[in-house]
Amino acid sequence: MRFAGKTVVVTGASSGVGRAIARAFADEGANVGLIARSTDGLDGAAHDVQAAGQRALVLPLDIADADAVEDAATRVEAELGPIDIWVNNATTSVFSPISEMTADEYRRVTEVAYLGYVYGTMAALRRMRERDRGTIIQIGSALAYRSIPLQSAYCAAKAATRGFTDSLRSELLHDGSRVKVSMLLLPAVNTPQFDVVRSRLPNRAQPVPPIFQPEVIADAVLWAAVHHPRELVIGGSALRAIVGQKVIPGLVDRFLATSGYDGQQTDDAADQSSPDNLYDPVPGDHGAHGRFDDRAKQWSPELAARMHAGALLSAAALAGAVTAGWAIVRRRP
Repeated sequence: MRFAGKTVVVTGASSGVGRAIARAFADEGANVGLIARSTDGLDGAAHDVQAAGQRALVLPLDIADADAVEDAATRVEAELGPIDIWVNNATTSVFSPISEMTADEYRRVTEVAYLGYVYGTMAALRRMRERDRGTIIQIGSALAYRSIPLQSAYCAAKAATRGFTDSLRSELLHDGSRVKVSMLLLPAVNTPQFDVVRSRLPNRAQPVPPIFQPEVIADAVLWAAVHHPRELVIGGSALRAIVGQKVIPGLVDRFLATSGYDGQQTDDAADQSSPDNLYDPVPGDHGAHGRFDDRAKQWSPELAARMHAGALLSAAALAGAVTAGWAIVRRRP
C-alpha cells in the first residue's frame, strides 16, 4: 500500500470530494484526520476509514476558525503521529448574481474557501518545516483561472488560493525546503454540494457538464501525493477553460454570458425553503456522491495520460525499439 503508516489530514472530509479522498487514502494504508463541521458526515467518513482497517480521528470544527485548525493539527500529531500529507478541500459557495449578494455572504465564502486554505496550510507548515518534509495539496478549480457568472465569491476565493499557493512555492524554494505543494484544478464534480449550497437560482443548481465522479479526483490526489506536480489539471473541460482564458478571454466572457446561466441549472424548479450549509451544516450524512451518478464520468483520458505518461513513454520507446530491431533483421541477407 502506497501510504502505509502515513498520517493524512483532509479538510471538508464529511462529504463530496473530501469524503472520497479520505476513503482513498485509508484504502492505501493511511490513518486519517477528518476535519469538517458536520458530525453526521464525519462519523460516516470515520466509518469508511475504519472499514479499511485504518485509524480515524474525527475533528468537528469550522475551517474558518484559525485557532481551531491549529488545535486540530496538534491533536492529529498527538494521536495519529506526525502529519505527512495535508489536503485542503473544505469549501462553500453561493449561487447568485452579484447584484443580489450580501457583504456577509462574500465574507463567509472568503473565510471558508480561501482563508480556510490559508489556515490549514499554516498549521501544516508549522510542523512540516521543522521536519523538512511533508506534502500540502490544495484542491482548487479551473475557476481559479476562469471565473463564471453566478459564483463570483467562490471563483474569487479559488483565484486567491492560487495566488497564495504561488507565493508559498517561491518561499519554500528560497528556503531550500523539501516540503512539497501541489494544486489540483478540478472540473465539475458530482458531489452533494449542489443540494446544500445557498442558491437564488430559480431552478436546482448543477455542476457545469461534463461531470466527473469524486473518485476521479481522489485518484488524482493520491498520485499527486507521490509525484508532487506543481499543478494538475483534471479533465479536458478544465483544460479548455484555462487555455480559453489565456487565449480568447473576451470571447469566453461572451460565451459564458449566454450559456453560463442555464448551464448551472437543471430543468427542475428549486425549493427556496430548503436549508443551506453556508453558516451551519445541513443535518445528515450526505456521502461522497451527489444526484448526478447517471451523468458522471468514471475517468478522464487527459488525467490518465498525465498520470501514466512515464509508462506510455516507456511503451512507446519499447515499441520503437522492437520496430527498429525488426527492420534490421529484415535487412539482413
